[in-house]
Amino acid sequence: MTKKITILLFSIVILGVSKYVYDVHFNYNFKEISKNKVYKSGVIPPENIATYIEDHQLKSIIDLRFPRSKDKINNPEIPDELTAEKRAVEQLEGVNYFNLGTDQVPTQETVDEFLEIMDDPFNYPVLIHCYHGVGRAQMFSALYRIEYEGWTNQEAREQTRLLLKGSSFDEGASKGDYLINYKSRAQN
Repeated sequence: MTKKITILLFSIVILGVSKYVYDVHFNYNFKEISKNKVYKSGVIPPENIATYIEDHQLKSIIDLRFPRSKDKINNPEIPDELTAEKRAVEQLEGVNYFNLGTDQVPTQETVDEFLEIMDDPFNYPVLIHCYHGVGRAQMFSALYRIEYEGWTNQEAREQTRLLLKGSSFDEGASKGDYLINYKSRAQN
């Protein structure tokens, strides 16, 4: 019985690691946020971006990396990568590229710019991305859900990622507290 349990546990670990490697390194943490409307991801290499745009009929990309981001420690953002993506998107017809470089916790100015983009129905479907696709992209996905889908702050925060004690979206962490205290336009 112990051997079977060991094999089962080993299989589960292998499956988990395989899924993580696929999600991060082959699928760039790409995830649908709102059916056929809003997606989030990490950086998709310029040579692969056209495939994602075509497969999901994307009309806009919101890049949350540089140049305004001061958060260079947690995100090894390279200006050449940003400009390469921008050039790749500009070569595609009918796709908007917006750069809203932001820190992990956005300023109100950045949120207002984001909402202005999202208010325009011609920008959909839209891809929101940051470097890894698990911090800022998740933050703005949560803001989208609060503002446009009527989710509560708690519901949106809980869907950002696994909320382990001490995680970046946990209560008491800067991103978690930001979402807990966020006031939507309907609340103002």
